[in-house]
Amino acid sequence: MPVDIPFLREFSFDYGRLEPVAPGIRRIVARNPSPFTFKGTGTYVVGSCEVAVIDPGPDLDEHVAALLGGLAGERVTHILVTHTHNDHSPAAKALKAATGAPTYGFGPHAGGHRGEAAIEEGGDWDFIPDVTLEDGAEIVGAGWRIEAVHTPGHTSNHLCFALPESGVLFSGDHVMGWSTSVIAPPDGDMSAYMASLDKLLRRRDRVYWPTHGPAITEPEPHVRAFVAHRREREAGVVACLAACPQRIEQIVERLYVGLAPGLSRAAARSVHAHLLDLVARGIVASDGAPTIDAVYRTGR
Repeated sequence: MPVDIPFLREFSFDYGRLEPVAPGIRRIVARNPSPFTFKGTGTYVVGSCEVAVIDPGPDLDEHVAALLGGLAGERVTHILVTHTHNDHSPAAKALKAATGAPTYGFGPHAGGHRGEAAIEEGGDWDFIPDVTLEDGAEIVGAGWRIEAVHTPGHTSNHLCFALPESGVLFSGDHVMGWSTSVIAPPDGDMSAYMASLDKLLRRRDRVYWPTHGPAITEPEPHVRAFVAHRREREAGVVACLAACPQRIEQIVERLYVGLAPGLSRAAARSVHAHLLDLVARGIVASDGAPTIDAVYRTGR
């Protein structure tokens, strides 16, 4: 039986409006819906009067203006970025210019090369955090304390942000309710992603607020379903290769029946991520380097 992921797609909000979603937490959704962003980027605000902004979002003037309008009379003291995709970090520049608040993140973008064809929303090559955060780093503000949780996999610089006192985890794109995450090499890494999922299972966060979509109120079974789904997909890749050596496009055709054409490149990158992990573990081999165009087979 295929793994049943308890997807959550009921999502109530108004574009351009900063709304309370939980005690001490507000959210405003950018008008950038797409097959990879769901309804759009959810920018979070933690605290009141002196606040932290998490994932300022895409480079959309209307989104920045609406955020600043919603925070009129308050002061932004920290700008936190989960990772450097173009739907998450570019608005940090305008927000910093308007408020003077420093930016915080794991580091600059590391996904391939500037100008190459993008998977998902593409990388923000211009973002360099003012303050570099390591796993476990704490950011303290007026009445709140945030912990950085390094969760590489979706990107190498992906961070989640926890509010330890309230059991909240802002999970970025690492765990979302509406969809699984795209793991696209070279920066996306399936082995790192699975390890990061295990890392979250060792935590005791009570609710996740992803950057896209609604809250995940039962995070442990949700994460376990994601782990099971990836293991099922891995088994499917190996089963394909057990029949005969194949290229990635052949595996995608067999495993992703009915896939929308616009998602085929993302599916190919996800299969490539599985194959790179399987090659590293000695379960699969490639004819030559394990590239996106290589022929793969089982065994060494």
